[in-house]
Formats: sequence, C-alpha cells, structure tokens
Amino acid sequence: MNMISDTIKYIGVDDLDIDLFESQYVVPEGMSYNSYLIDDDKIAVLDTADRRKSEAWKANLKAALGDRQPDYLVAHHMEPDHAALIAWMLETYPGLQLVCSAQAVRMLPNFFEGFNFEGRVITVKEGDTLSLGHHELKFITAAMVHWPEVIMSYDSQDKVLFSADAFGKFGALSNSDGEKVNVQWSMFNETFDWACEARRYYFNICGKYGIQVQSVLKKAAALDIQTICPLHGPVLNGEALTEAVKLYDTWSKYEPESEGVLIAYASIHGGTAKVAERLGEILSQKGAKKVVVSDLSREDMAEVIEDAFRYPTVVVAASSYDGGVFPVMHDFLYHLQIKNYQKRRFAIIENGSWAPSAGKVMRSMIEAMKDCEIVEPVITIRSRMKSGDEALLEQLAETLV
Repeated sequence: MNMISDTIKYIGVDDLDIDLFESQYVVPEGMSYNSYLIDDDKIAVLDTADRRKSEAWKANLKAALGDRQPDYLVAHHMEPDHAALIAWMLETYPGLQLVCSAQAVRMLPNFFEGFNFEGRVITVKEGDTLSLGHHELKFITAAMVHWPEVIMSYDSQDKVLFSADAFGKFGALSNSDGEKVNVQWSMFNETFDWACEARRYYFNICGKYGIQVQSVLKKAAALDIQTICPLHGPVLNGEALTEAVKLYDTWSKYEPESEGVLIAYASIHGGTAKVAERLGEILSQKGAKKVVVSDLSREDMAEVIEDAFRYPTVVVAASSYDGGVFPVMHDFLYHLQIKNYQKRRFAIIENGSWAPSAGKVMRSMIEAMKDCEIVEPVITIRSRMKSGDEALLEQLAETLV
C-alpha cells in the first residue's frame, strides 16, 4: 500500500492497455487514475477510477478498508475516468455519503440514469469544510479547470491539496511488470521527467482555461501546501511541487517557457518539407537556441501543440490545397484557436504550383488569435525551393533570431 502520509493512502490504478486517452491523445506509457483514502475517525474516499480498471480499483479499495465501511466519497471531478464507480460505491456501502459540487449533482443523471441519489449527497461550495476527525477538508471551487463542476480540497492536517485534474500528466505509475514506481516524485529522481508529459497534458487538456487556472493558483497561494495529489500522474512534493506551481503560472499566463522556434509544416510531395528543414538549418546556424521542426502529417498533434505553447516563435509552412490550405495545417491552427493560443510571433511560408492560397488562410486563422504578430512578408514557394528562395529564408531567419 502506497502511503502519502500516515493516514492518507494511495489506492489509484494504472492503465497500461489504453492507446488513446480521451480517444485523441497518444499515451505510450499508459495512464494513472488516481484515488486516495483518508483513514480517520470518519473514512473518506477521494474519487474512484475509470470503468476500464474497475476491478483493480475495487481490490485496492478493499485492501485499504479491510472490513470497515467508508463514510464519504468525495467526487472532485465528474469525468468518467474518475467518477465511473460512484453508483457502485453508493450501492455497496449503504451508509456512504457522496460529497460534490452543486454542478456535479446536476450532472449525476447524465452518467447514472435511474439511480436514486436522494438523501445520499452532500453539496459543497467554496470555503465549505468536511471534518473527518483529525483531518478537515476545505473545499475550493475550480470551475473550468477543466470542467464546470470541478472542486479541489485542502487537508489542513497533512497540508495536502487534492487538485483534481490540475497538475496531472500523461503516463502510468507502474512499470510493465505492474510494480508501482514514482507514486511520489522528487526533482532528484533523474529517471522521471514530470514536466515533459505534464506540459503536453496541460496544454491539450487545460490550455484553453488559463484565466481559471490563474484564479485557482491565487487561492492555492494562500494555503500552506506541502503535497499535491492530482487525479493523474505522481504525487508532488518538495522541489517538484515548487517547480510544478511555477510552470503552471507560466503556462496559464500564456507566456513562453523556453527560447526557441517551432517550424510546423504541412507538405504534400516533399517540397514544403525541404523548405522547412532548410529554414531550420539556417536558424540553427544563426544562433537560435532551439529549433524544432515538426511534420504535421506524421507527428503527434498534441506534441506539436505543446511545442507551440512552449516557444515564443512559430513558423507555419504549408502547401496550398483545394483553394485553401493543406488540411493538417488547418487542423493545427484550429487546435491553437480553440486552446486560446496568444502572445506569440508567427512567420508564414506558403507553397503553390499555380495559385498559392495557403498563406491567405493561415493569415486569417492567426489574425483571429489574441496578441499574435505576423512577421512580414509571407514567403511564397512555387513547388520546389529555388536559389532565390534561399535568400528569402536567410532574411527571414535574421528577423526571427
């Protein structure tokens, strides 16, 4: 049994079989569905798990409870990967009370049709508390981080923030043999890079909601938090916690995290790819600290979105297609739009054999984003890069560096 403290137990489960999280994000290292149990005068279970791993979670719960009965089930977030077993819990433990937000109460029938929750629910709001004995949970509303019903809770006894999906990451906490590793993470653990998959997770799951994340960070700053227990990924403490909060502050302000340039390209027959690769070489030669060149047709879109948020400058290079832009580029820019992308500098390279149209479409999509500058002029390539185009790339690189 993994212990967070003397009285807080980790009872979460890993999913090493899942291929796509939320049916869109590649997770080669699986996912964790975190759940916790506070063992006090009153026993509280904090969240359940995804139905995919229900039997494993039930076994962990039974091992933590023994013959005892839980008093409360706190549902911080109603998404099915954390709340799938709410009805089972209420059926199995007749004295159990479900603790959740008013918005979550309204969502319950969406997931548990026909189940009678009357008399079984305690509704909490900002500042409400739940006493377990020595432990007292104080509730914090966290609407739109990243669903409207989300709450967090703070345990003043052990100084733990149960942060719902915030501070989560992609990846399981077990190795392929099922052995638990990295349940609690330290900055000194050199085998485990929290920020990499936490960054991809944040921008693709919570990226749109920077204002709401900033609001929660301000509330958290008033608390003495020694440990963060998220619903995905490892428990954070020490320097890991400090670094995570710092990164969340940067990310939620839509500020670049690192110096560098992302070149995202969409190429049909290889001509645009050659241009993008050559620009990357020139930028590196001119001293760009980091250059990332990404093929939108083949690379994980979520990874490219992550890099777009990480760096201050993005070059978009795309072929014209059906009087518009090659679809994967449109998809990329659309993803940025819906994630509230802002405060960045763009350069545009279009390719067209007879009627270049990609630049116009890319410009209109970028101009719809907040505080995004477009570096002029747009470079137009005709099918394949020519000697004269090389000089244009040199000039563009000088401007970008």
